[in-house]
Amino acid sequence: MAQAYTAETGNGAAGTHTGSFAGRLGGLLPARWREDRGIWRRGVVLALFAVLIALLMALHSRIPNRIGNLGSLTETFLPWLGIFVPLIAVLLPLVVWLDLFGGLLTGKSAAAAHDRGDLTVATHNVNADNPDPAGTAKDVAASGADVLALQELPAGQVAAYEEALSGAYRHHAVEGTVGVWSKYPLTGTAPVDIGMGWVRAMRTTVEVPGGDVAVYVAHMPSVRVKLNAGFTANQRDDSADALGEAIAREREDRIVLLGDLNGTMNDRSLNAVTSQMRSTQGAAGDGFGFSWPAAFPMARIDQIMVRGVEPVSSWTLPRTPSDHLPIAASVTL
Repeated sequence: MAQAYTAETGNGAAGTHTGSFAGRLGGLLPARWREDRGIWRRGVVLALFAVLIALLMALHSRIPNRIGNLGSLTETFLPWLGIFVPLIAVLLPLVVWLDLFGGLLTGKSAAAAHDRGDLTVATHNVNADNPDPAGTAKDVAASGADVLALQELPAGQVAAYEEALSGAYRHHAVEGTVGVWSKYPLTGTAPVDIGMGWVRAMRTTVEVPGGDVAVYVAHMPSVRVKLNAGFTANQRDDSADALGEAIAREREDRIVLLGDLNGTMNDRSLNAVTSQMRSTQGAAGDGFGFSWPAAFPMARIDQIMVRGVEPVSSWTLPRTPSDHLPIAASVTL
């Protein structure tokens, strides 16, 4: 879904080119090219200008003087063509970056931040070594989420989370190290095999008044960067494929996926999942929504993804003792 995701975030960037220097130079291009914003987003026009300037400097002696002594004019100011070199060097990667991520720089929430739709959900990797499970549970519940998903639940701490959340959520289910707490009834709860050897994913149906919603909770295997092995993500990739197959078999029209995927929406190896679903942050979030590490978030590896429902807003929640930030989203059915 890398292509679909960049298409969402690219909307905000498309208009950035029209007032730029390159945009003004675009007036020299054929009308069809000026109207094709895709060419601008792909950096084709800037690349052509870069080639043109390089050719002007290298082949200045070949420019004829027959028309207005254009060759002599160019050679008179030849050193000044160097001004365009750093300008284009900056503009080209900037245009590509804005195409990929520019849309995330502006809020896309339907109304005010954290606007609520028919269903509000939240997810949090609470960290198995969390020293305050009860406090963490209450902090995340304070978001007002109708459905709350937790990952990395040690067996010895499940009771603490159950007790802390019992007042806000009448229904809950835990499978292995993941769980769902809900204000609405849960049916059809079952583990999802993602090839881990123990349960780190589950599926349940939430009976929301506006219609049933299939909710998946998953905690993908961790990834590491090692000098002798590179990006060790093979196990995570295999689990993502298994989760994608489970989602592909889902019969409910409305699906919400909550969890720690240990990967971003741009990671091609998660395509089995991301190609089927839509990121709430990409569709209705304010900013990048980075969730890890909590002390200095640099990547959004915790995800809320949907299919068959419309994202209204998406946001991160305040830090807890975990090394991940909780995230939340609201959708309409």
